Amino acid sequence: MARLLLALIGGIYLLLALWCSLDPEATSRSVGFALQGGSGQSEFLVVYGGLELALGLIFLWPLWQKEVTRYALAVCVIVHGCLVLFRCASFFLFEGIGATTYSLATGEWLIFLISLGFCLSARKSVSTSAE
Repeated sequence: MARLLLALIGGIYLLLALWCSLDPEATSRSVGFALQGGSGQSEFLVVYGGLELALGLIFLWPLWQKEVTRYALAVCVIVHGCLVLFRCASFFLFEGIGATTYSLATGEWLIFLISLGFCLSARKSVSTSAE
């Protein structure tokens, strides 16, 4: 079940990487960014396109190498835990946050909590079988 969750999350990240890479103007506008030519476009492509592609591949990795599932799940918890932490801080620090940002926050919380649940469940089953 954890591999299925990771595959779903990985697929979402691949789609986001494509969207950010193929239509950076629309993507950046939807989250409140105004891309500036050259450096701004490069930074958005690299950080949003490249990083989301890398995350997608990490989360899809367990589909062809089952033994990395716990690693990918731990990465998922760490990444999304950090996103949740900083997203929550941003809600206290900034005003005028748009609906897209709230949707992203909801997704980040869901991914974090579900992956944390799988991680804790896997940890519990390993400690139970070791006894």
